[in-house]
Amino acid sequence: MLVGAALSLSGCSQVLGPAQPDVTVTVIGVNDFHGNLLPTSFRVPDPNDRTKTVTVQAGGIETIGGILADARKANPNTVFVGVGDMTGASPLISGLLRDEPTIDALSKLDMKVNVVGNHEFDYGFAELQRFQKGGCNSNDPTRACKYENPFPGAKYTYIASNVIDEKTGALALPAYKIVTVGPARIAFVGAVLKDTPTVVTPSGVAGLRFEDEVAAINRVIPQLKRGNVDAIIALVHQGGASTDAFDVVDCKTLSGPIVDIAKGLDPAVSAIMTGHTHRGYNCRVPGPDGKERVVIQGDAFGHLLQRLDLSIDTRRNEVVSVEARNVLVDATNGPKDAAMTAIVQKAKAITDPVAQQPIATLGVEQITRAQNKAGESALGDVIADSQLAATRAPEKGGAVIALMNPGGIRADLPANVPNPTRRVTYGDTFAVQPFGNILTVITLTGAQIKAALEQQFDNPSAGQNRILQVSEGFAYTWDNARPKGDKVVTVTLNGQPLDPAASYRVTVNNFLADGGDNFTVFTQGTNRLGGDLDLDAFQNYLRGKEVTPPPTNRITRLN
Repeated sequence: MLVGAALSLSGCSQVLGPAQPDVTVTVIGVNDFHGNLLPTSFRVPDPNDRTKTVTVQAGGIETIGGILADARKANPNTVFVGVGDMTGASPLISGLLRDEPTIDALSKLDMKVNVVGNHEFDYGFAELQRFQKGGCNSNDPTRACKYENPFPGAKYTYIASNVIDEKTGALALPAYKIVTVGPARIAFVGAVLKDTPTVVTPSGVAGLRFEDEVAAINRVIPQLKRGNVDAIIALVHQGGASTDAFDVVDCKTLSGPIVDIAKGLDPAVSAIMTGHTHRGYNCRVPGPDGKERVVIQGDAFGHLLQRLDLSIDTRRNEVVSVEARNVLVDATNGPKDAAMTAIVQKAKAITDPVAQQPIATLGVEQITRAQNKAGESALGDVIADSQLAATRAPEKGGAVIALMNPGGIRADLPANVPNPTRRVTYGDTFAVQPFGNILTVITLTGAQIKAALEQQFDNPSAGQNRILQVSEGFAYTWDNARPKGDKVVTVTLNGQPLDPAASYRVTVNNFLADGGDNFTVFTQGTNRLGGDLDLDAFQNYLRGKEVTPPPTNRITRLN
């Protein structure tokens, strides 16, 4: 709790008492929405036994709108904000329309501000500017302005205090936005993770420099103080993870990059709303003055909304207290917003003819992207196998190994269960691989392949391991007790040890080939050959067979 100390008035004997709130402001935020206009499956603690979880349908823009409407009825002093990745890596209902339905929906829900996330740069900075200003001058004219022509642009403001135009040295976006909420003026100051260039295709961030989050935010705090704002909230598209469930209040188990950021931010920041890591948590972390403050994140895909209730003394421009919680967006029982239903129906009418095209019948109801303790997933295996199958022929590259980044696998196949028919559609596969990456075959030595595998465990942009998914015939063992740079113990191809001096043809997507996710070794690959889209390869692999995932035994973890 932030409580103002008693202040002596200069030249007077009067002493003011403790600060008293005269207004309560509710801030509701969504992070990592990724164009998920429709609800998806979400695991929550079992109310009858918290050692277990149950699956619910959560998210969806209709229920988000309903919750916002109820919150505004209860407190007209309510403001809606975004904590990055509202767009990009989106399912077909939004992604096939260049995410314009999502921007329309958030605008109509009166979102005031959104800090850019790394995925806001997926289509490049010029396209992000089009998202802000509107128009149809897009680098993907096949998708732009198919939802609304002309596209009007976002009514909310994209911000980031740490994104610099390298040509001019000026901020590429506003550092902050001050929003008047009832009698209070709330400053929202934003930063995206400084390692954005390592998690975005290079063309998406060309000409931009990403600075340290703490230094960039703290740099503008004096200006906000001089402006006599009543509260400062940091929107930081970087996060962490907690061993506590999302509904645990004031947790103390937060870890990851956001902890150091929170410890360094100016004490004038009353709360920190976060994103990027897709983990729901509601914790408190001490700032540089030793006082704890809220650090919160709401999972992803609209499953949870972050909620802050600020008690503010506007006479002293002071936050008296902050209460925080994560709100489950219960798509089954929650309220619905009719205007959002209309947006969903409009987008579905355009995209459903494509989305509903049948692709295959699986051998199981669902193939999941959930990773085991070694970091391997059933869906990761299937995708890697599909990429190897698409590039194995000599004219396609002659690949013998395929490696897939886990961050490129965006949903289970299909996303929702039960699925008794075991049928999957174009929309289901698009949700899994929405980026449209190009399969790229490169030549690497056995030593380079091992070096790339070692980079899985030294990835500052993730704050955690990024375990590459591997194709059939390729296997390795890693030892968690060994130091970084020497964790990979054995590497084999078709049962034989990889020869460090021999050359191998390896398939990755163009994102990895360009060093994405800090896998810089892949940029050393030679004889580069581009091929099919990853989505096409995936769909072709599924067609004509009832795919059942293989045992997840290609990656072995020791200790």
